[in-house]
Amino acid sequence: MITAGLIREVTLAILRQAETSLPEDVKEALIRAYNSETDEIARVELKAILDNIKLAEELHRPMCQDTGIPLFFIKLGRCSIPPEAIEAGIRKGVEDATELVPLRPNVVDPLTREGTGNTGKRIPHFCYEAADIDGLEITVLPKGGGSENVGAYTMLTPSQEPQNEIRDFVLDVVLAAAGKPCPPTIIGVGIGGSADMAMWLAKVALLRPVGTVHPDAKIARMERELLDAVNSLGIGPMGLGGKTTALDLHIETAGTHITSLPVAISFQCWAARKAAVRVHNDGTVEYL
Repeated sequence: MITAGLIREVTLAILRQAETSLPEDVKEALIRAYNSETDEIARVELKAILDNIKLAEELHRPMCQDTGIPLFFIKLGRCSIPPEAIEAGIRKGVEDATELVPLRPNVVDPLTREGTGNTGKRIPHFCYEAADIDGLEITVLPKGGGSENVGAYTMLTPSQEPQNEIRDFVLDVVLAAAGKPCPPTIIGVGIGGSADMAMWLAKVALLRPVGTVHPDAKIARMERELLDAVNSLGIGPMGLGGKTTALDLHIETAGTHITSLPVAISFQCWAARKAAVRVHNDGTVEYL
């Protein structure tokens, strides 16, 4: 049986996992970048990142002092627990993780800047998706401020072949961001929908594993070409030069209004933290 208490427990577990160990796809991409890098400063920076990851895993401590703002993506399948109980359990789990992992208390009121720990008005943030599963899946994406602060949005003029305009926007944003998002980054690009949907799509793109190929061949080609263009800029690890500015670039799209072409970019720093769990209706738990 799925209860708010169980949701609280698994939330603590996935936050601990996300903060103290990187997914294997990200670690492998960082190792490949280190092995292929020829710039000595870039190699030093990548080695420091890899050493930091190893220490965080050994000591069970967060790999970065900025433990992010808690964003949750929930696949809601056939289950009896109502959304309000899911959210209450997650909120309690975030509070537990703040004390026990521990997490830096990052959340503040946007106007008074008064701290509220890691919860607050509409935080944690919840994104729901219906899914053909028994139970539910919860994915946490702790989003750091350095990478979040250089995210960008624009409304381009619609055209039959907008790839060049999208490419120019992406490159301009990456150049302006430079070393601020702690590269090598993962870049999510959201195209279409409404303004808010485009930024949401960019976040969803960050959930894809490094190295995955978009099922649409045209979009997959755009991803490859944009990633090559980004890495040709020479920004490199921590903005100090090198071959790898981004480990990967993912695009997600949605239908949009005939007069609109919204495009959004979301960066994830090298500490591309995420973790997921499936909770079955009988109460069994599967960490993904």
